[in-house]
Amino acid sequence: MTSLFAFDDATCQQLAEAHGTPCFAYSAAVAAEQFTALRRVLPQRVRLAYAVKANPHADLLKGFAALGASFDCASIGELERVEALGLPAGRTFFAGPGKRIPELQKAMFMGVRVQAEGFEDLARIDALATRETAVNLRVHPAFDIDEGNRIIGGSGPSAFGVDEEDLPALLEKAAKLDHVRIRGLHVFAASNQRDAAKLRTIHGAVLDLAKRLFETHGLAFEQIDLGGGLGVPYAPDETPLDLTAFGQGLSDLLARHAWFKGELILEPGRFLAGPCGIYLARVVRLKESRGTRFAILEGGINHLIRPLLTGQPFPVKVVGKGEGTLPYTLAGPLCTSLDRLGELRLPELATGDLLAFGTAGAYGLNEGMTHFLSHPVPPEIWVAG
Repeated sequence: MTSLFAFDDATCQQLAEAHGTPCFAYSAAVAAEQFTALRRVLPQRVRLAYAVKANPHADLLKGFAALGASFDCASIGELERVEALGLPAGRTFFAGPGKRIPELQKAMFMGVRVQAEGFEDLARIDALATRETAVNLRVHPAFDIDEGNRIIGGSGPSAFGVDEEDLPALLEKAAKLDHVRIRGLHVFAASNQRDAAKLRTIHGAVLDLAKRLFETHGLAFEQIDLGGGLGVPYAPDETPLDLTAFGQGLSDLLARHAWFKGELILEPGRFLAGPCGIYLARVVRLKESRGTRFAILEGGINHLIRPLLTGQPFPVKVVGKGEGTLPYTLAGPLCTSLDRLGELRLPELATGDLLAFGTAGAYGLNEGMTHFLSHPVPPEIWVAG
C-alpha cells in the first residue's frame, strides 16, 4: 500500500518545472500496486470492475485493463472510453439512474451488462432487444446503510434503483416482458468506508437480501454486484482499509451463502485510482483578514471540488518545507467565497511556494468545475516509470 502522496518532493518539483502549474500527475506504479494488492486478497469468484467515474484518464484505463479489470460505466461517454480499449464482451457494466435510449443502444451493441434502475430500463431494453437479454437490477435496500454524507444518499428516499418494498410489483410486471431476464442484483450501499468489519456487515446484508429474493421470487442470480465504497485515507491519522480482513470477510460470506453459485462484483474507483494522483499548485498571494490567514492558489474548486462537497480537504504538503503548525485557509482564484480547499496547518508560506495535494487520483479534475470562469484546464501527466 502507498502513502498519501504518490510522488516525493523532488519529483513534485521536477513535474512542476517540466509541465507548469497547476497540474495533475498520476503514477502508473501506484495504480498497479493498488489493483494487485486488492486482487491478491479476493476470492476467485470476485470480479473487480473499476468505476470509471473516479478517473477516466485513458492511460489509467489501459493499465487496469491490462491487469484484468472489468469496468463500471455511468454514461455514454464512459462507455466510449472503455470501448476504445477493445475488450471482449462481458467486461463492462452500465449503471446510472437516467439512462437514455441511445445510451442503452450503445451498451447493448457493446455487449455490456446493464444495471437496470427500474421498470423503465427493463421495458426499454426489452423493446430494443431481439433475443433473451440478461440484466442486473439495482435495488435500494430497506436496511440501514452506514453512510456519513449525502454522496450515496443513505437509506432514505433515493433516485437510485428500486425500493426494496416495491420489488414484488416490479417483478410481476417484469415477468411479462419478452426478452429481458433479471439475472443479477446490484446494491450500492457504502462510500469511502475503511472499516473492513462494517463492509462485511453491509455486504452480508446484500447477500441476505439476494437470498430472500431467490427463495421468495425464484430469482437465480448469476451476479451480485456489491457496488463500490472501499475507502482510502485522506489524513495521516486515518487507518487504511485492512485488505486481508476485507478479503477474508468476502470468503466467509460466500461460504455462508452456499446457495449462490455465481460471481460477486466490486466496483472500486476511489480505492484504485485515488492514491496514484497528486495535484500541484503554487501560492499566488497571501492575505490576513480579520484573524484568518489566507493562501490564495492558482486553482480551487474548478479543479478540486471534493472539499466543498464533503467538508474534508485533500492531504496537503508544501514541497521542500516539511511539516508546520500555522493555520491557513486555502482559497482558489474563483470569484466566489465557496472556492475553498480546506483549513490546514502548514509551514509559513511565501508567494510561489509549491503545494502538493495527495490522494487526488480520484474525483479530482473530472469532478471539478472546470468551465467556471473559463480558467485553463490543467494538464494531466501520466508517469509510467
